[in-house]
Amino acid sequence: MSKPRPAESVKLLMSHIYADGNLLKSILEQLSELYGDIDFVSARMPFHYTDYYAEEMGSALERRFIFFGTLIRPESLPDVKLCTNNMEDRTSVSGKRRVNIDPGYMSQAHLILATGKGYTHRPYLRDSIYADLTLIYTGKSFQSLPWTYPDYGEKPVIEMFNRIRSKYLMQSKH
Repeated sequence: MSKPRPAESVKLLMSHIYADGNLLKSILEQLSELYGDIDFVSARMPFHYTDYYAEEMGSALERRFIFFGTLIRPESLPDVKLCTNNMEDRTSVSGKRRVNIDPGYMSQAHLILATGKGYTHRPYLRDSIYADLTLIYTGKSFQSLPWTYPDYGEKPVIEMFNRIRSKYLMQSKH
């Protein structure tokens, strides 16, 4: 019989899709006040994988990944998602979002995103929030899955996540 024990703390991450860099700067300041210092901000990446956000946010969109230095409890992910949903709503204009914020976490074994949309690979957490198993760590690298968003599975993004995982492993030993 297994003995239940608390889960390891995890590294909070957020993906931002946006067109307005000034708005992103303001959002990052607010998020830092809530979740602690940001210890990694990716380079700007053109977001051209889908036109899903185009009508709402425009067509010249970019994505940035950010990671926080303070580790969190994995069970707090629904609270983080509800908070970022609120930020998206507060910064909307005429009911249209200006930024899409997808929080998640990195653990030793996988990368999980929070979503409000259920599906076969998205178990329910609570408060209308689901966990999306996006990447798994196996064979000394993160690996994409059949449902992984295309940009999360790109080689430079996987390499970036692998480097951040190494940093996370050092952080989690303290």
